[in-house]
Amino acid sequence: MRKLALITGATSGIGKATAQILASNGYNLIITGRREELLHELSENLINDTGAGVLSLCFDVRDLTQVEKAIDSLTGRWSDIDLLINNAGLAVGIEPVHEGVIDDWERMIDTNIKGLLYLSRIISPRMVARESGHIINVSSVAGHEIYPNGAAYCGTKHAVKAITKAMRMELVPFGVKVSSISPGMVDTEFSLVRFKGNQLRADNVYKGLTPLYAADIAEAILFMVTRPPHVNIEDLAIMSTDQGSTRDYRRR
Repeated sequence: MRKLALITGATSGIGKATAQILASNGYNLIITGRREELLHELSENLINDTGAGVLSLCFDVRDLTQVEKAIDSLTGRWSDIDLLINNAGLAVGIEPVHEGVIDDWERMIDTNIKGLLYLSRIISPRMVARESGHIINVSSVAGHEIYPNGAAYCGTKHAVKAITKAMRMELVPFGVKVSSISPGMVDTEFSLVRFKGNQLRADNVYKGLTPLYAADIAEAILFMVTRPPHVNIEDLAIMSTDQGSTRDYRRR
């Protein structure tokens, strides 16, 4: 019997790649995001390519009312979620604190922290009741290190690290696994969003080096969810060979 995974932020990047690899490895999926057309396209492709059962839910993780409505709509086989992947997240802006854009901070806090908490709060009681389940929070090396002009983003990812550790302590009595994965530089829409659509600045982030790709992180997530029942990967930090830290790179 196929297990059921819910993936937030599934319309692109790590979320999309994770949906593809899980569907190809025995999972049915609930894929979520804000771009309805992309969700439908991904859903159709996954069903046709893998035979997996796929349900798409279009909502914004920042809006608790939308989250509650979407999850409450799940019935039957779609209500017993075995795996929650809190992937939705973003970085916006690159200004120092004294020049920071408040709206950028709000977007990061609401998505990276509050969105993760909303989904976890609504779905985890179902796992507790069944005494089984797995929650994976997609964090970042920015949750382990910091860098200038990234105070708000690094702060949100440090929060994810703390939340994940607390969740693990709180849910371990019920047999629910809690993990995080902390990627370094990954070539996705991340930089394009951070630089607010400036394609040249986004491309320059990866210039002269080989970054990680979304498929690399998806493969790592597959490894995490296929460990034996007695094994939980607490946190998996992963960077490209060309990255030494959040500030040190090998460019050629």
